[in-house]
Amino acid sequence: MNKLYLVPTPIGNLEDITLRALRVLKEVDYILAEDTRTSGKLLKHFEITTPMQSHHMHNEHKTVETIVKRIQSGAVFALISDAGTPAISDPGFLLTRACVQHNIEVECLPGATAFVPALVNSGLPNDKFVFEGFLPVKKGRQTRLTFLAEEKRTMIFYESPHKLLKTLTHFAEYFGADRQLSVSRELTKMFEETKRGTIKEVLSYYTEKPAKGEIVIVVDGKKD
Repeated sequence: MNKLYLVPTPIGNLEDITLRALRVLKEVDYILAEDTRTSGKLLKHFEITTPMQSHHMHNEHKTVETIVKRIQSGAVFALISDAGTPAISDPGFLLTRACVQHNIEVECLPGATAFVPALVNSGLPNDKFVFEGFLPVKKGRQTRLTFLAEEKRTMIFYESPHKLLKTLTHFAEYFGADRQLSVSRELTKMFEETKRGTIKEVLSYYTEKPAKGEIVIVVDGKKD
């Protein structure tokens, strides 16, 4: 059976892994992991002994061809990232595309993705939205923010804690300080927190109380 499974893993709480994900990870021949040390803890917790190999943004261009050939030879692989669903701001797209191009079956299991609970929990419109992931750090950042200032759909961003204040400051500048937004951090974990309000209010809050952990920002779209 020539097949690649894309298997979501918990974004924090280990109870969020599905029974099907556990079965697949036990049954495949190999697991491709973004960080074998991080994934090793997850597999050990669930007593999964399937062999792992590293597959991350720094080596995926070099390893894709080899993996495709191994799948064509009959091996079954599962791809996991450190947390959440592979290819969503994580490695996975290049391998998936290569498998599709070589007529290899690809199956993505449903499961944890950080932006979904953050969006639903934000209280902002979620019938239409755009997922932006991480903004460009330098080159292209201003251009992207200028473009998004006219976006009418709810916008979703990922951000690291040490860049949160910079990003919120840019949002105030390009979107207006009174634009509504929601910042969710440490989703599913013990210190999970969601702060809602205007950009100005949330910026003030995190200026006084520096954020920690993984962060999802949900921003209201431009109103007519």
